[in-house]
Amino acid sequence: MVDVSAKPVTSREAVARCRIRIAPAALRLALSGRLPKGGVAEVARLAGILAAKRTAEAIPLCHPLPLTLVDVDVRPRRDGFEIEARVRTEARTGAEMEALHAVAVAALTVYDMVKAADKTMTITDIRLVKKTGGKSGAYIRR
Repeated sequence: MVDVSAKPVTSREAVARCRIRIAPAALRLALSGRLPKGGVAEVARLAGILAAKRTAEAIPLCHPLPLTLVDVDVRPRRDGFEIEARVRTEARTGAEMEALHAVAVAALTVYDMVKAADKTMTITDIRLVKKTGGKSGAYIRR
């Protein structure tokens, strides 16, 4: 891991997003709650929160961070779901990986829950959309 001991502790926030595209019939099942594994959006939201909290266990060179907020939103769209994660910390290093890990795992959870109804799903556009704090300052994707 990179030595961050000389860096100051600062307030940091990261926001990441992704999409999962789902066939119309399978999306209707997911939105109606009629899939065998239950409520897709809520389970995916909880999976994303858990993933953010455990990022350092999955990504070998990430520092474990004391997260002060993890918010994951799984929003239905006409062709699937858009997933957004917002992560905050007071730390010496940023929370970008935690936000990205959260959306990726939330999307994989949607895939797992819907795969019996649609094997053609596509997870796309995993990206950092905003980060604040730290030496490099703010970043907002345009």
